[in-house]
Amino acid sequence: MPDILAVLQKVKDVLSQEVGERKVFDKDVAEALGINQLTLATMKNRSKIPYKEILEFCAKRKISINWLLFDQIVESLQAETDKYARIHYFRDIYASAGGGALNEDESSEMMYLDEEIVQKLGGIGMIKHIQAINVLGDSMEPTLFSGDVVFINQEYTNAKKAGIYVVSTPAGLFIKRLQLHVNGTVALVSDNEAYAPEIMDAQEVNVLGKVVGKLSCNI
Repeated sequence: MPDILAVLQKVKDVLSQEVGERKVFDKDVAEALGINQLTLATMKNRSKIPYKEILEFCAKRKISINWLLFDQIVESLQAETDKYARIHYFRDIYASAGGGALNEDESSEMMYLDEEIVQKLGGIGMIKHIQAINVLGDSMEPTLFSGDVVFINQEYTNAKKAGIYVVSTPAGLFIKRLQLHVNGTVALVSDNEAYAPEIMDAQEVNVLGKVVGKLSCNI
């Protein structure tokens, strides 16, 4: 598990390359990540890493998020980045928050994944099928939290297998467990028991892929 103090120090290392000789403070890190300074302090105290903000920070600078999780020197960033596998990260698409689609015509950024993460997602042969989007809302708690980044394997569209899926419906994009019924309907099931299953005609539910991993932003 990455240490947040080490991660934030590496953010400071990157920022120090941009601001010159001026010392970089936590308030500079908070500003660069686009989060409130008090929120950053709370995350430090709870040892929680702001993964989504780190992803955006790295994407803007064309460096690998994985550099922040491992010991590498700043001067090696570009060379090391070339060693990572890349997937599309759709920063502006939120499952269960309305419309959207997972395709390369949508605005996306490149997310860089190191070998360890690649293996957890199924190996290098699977990477071409994987994309990343965000979670919005609490309907899948405690499994997924609002703000989490989830990895979707688009090769898995067979909803007969257990798991969490991203589906496109006339009502928008959702991330749910699926239960197929013999009468031709499908239940979109939330992990949060406060939400009742949503029953839809199976013809209206297009399975886009299966959730195979996540970066949790829950503090």
